[in-house]
Amino acid sequence: MTDWNLDWPRALGGAAIAGDFRCTPDDFVVDELAEPPRDDSGGAEHIYLQIRKRGANTAWVARQLADLAGVHSRDVGFYGLKDRHAVTTQWFSVWLGQKPEPDWTRVNSAELKVLQCYRGPRKLRRGEHLGNRFIIRLRNIRGERPKAEEVLERIASGVPNFFGEQRFGREGNNLDLARRLAEEAGRCRRSEKSFAMSAARSWLFNLVLAERVRLGCWRESIAGEPEPAPSGPLWGRGRNRAEGELAELESRVLAPWKPWCDWLEHCGLQQERRPLVLRPQAFSRQWENGDLILEFALPVGAFATAVLREAAALVNVSGAQ
Repeated sequence: MTDWNLDWPRALGGAAIAGDFRCTPDDFVVDELAEPPRDDSGGAEHIYLQIRKRGANTAWVARQLADLAGVHSRDVGFYGLKDRHAVTTQWFSVWLGQKPEPDWTRVNSAELKVLQCYRGPRKLRRGEHLGNRFIIRLRNIRGERPKAEEVLERIASGVPNFFGEQRFGREGNNLDLARRLAEEAGRCRRSEKSFAMSAARSWLFNLVLAERVRLGCWRESIAGEPEPAPSGPLWGRGRNRAEGELAELESRVLAPWKPWCDWLEHCGLQQERRPLVLRPQAFSRQWENGDLILEFALPVGAFATAVLREAAALVNVSGAQ
């Protein structure tokens, strides 16, 4: 096992405070920003269910819905995986075909509650929603609150768009697997390979972003930028569209990771670009006794921890990724 360093450089002055993170599921609230299309024609074969879950993971909820409806787990869709150690509201779809609709309230429990349901035209797919709204409480704050306030004032203008630790698995085990597959031609299950590819792409992107944070050029475009705003590579098949100075920077950073780049290309992933700057929407903060409560919205694919880590060193009490 490699000791992966996931402590990426901070860009807004460093974490002036520390706070206990995920003390209870209620400290991490996530609501999907989504409204699946309704189909009241009478012929729609999919049921859309908005569910609030507490202390349960998305895959487990999907299995409960499939079992109740008497369908295969592949007939259940959702917009994205949501944290287990949290209170989250998200949408699921169940393809019933011509099967009778069950009483969905039968899944209601201390962990789950069906908020609403209606018919829709198709299966919900990963990443098709607009984003997520977060309400996060950091407890037992200690450190320099005045300095933290200076950082909090700057967060709304943008933070580095790092992939969060959960992308890399517990203690970086997804990266260990990626190294084995990319450098040792190892084998694994298809589901494990998917996690490894995702982790590898995210790691390479974070390396490039970290270097631009260290150089102080993560907010501004540099010569050879292929996008209107600063961006970094999500590696895969095809030519890197960066040119000039930017191409040289990315090549230098990724040179030690050429086996990973080659492996990702052979996996069939297409090369893409990801913004370097993440701007939380409707960002607000509130101090409550010894706690700090943060509220903000993020687009699909962004990580709340990228925002939180700029303000505070996070002490993950739950042990969850």
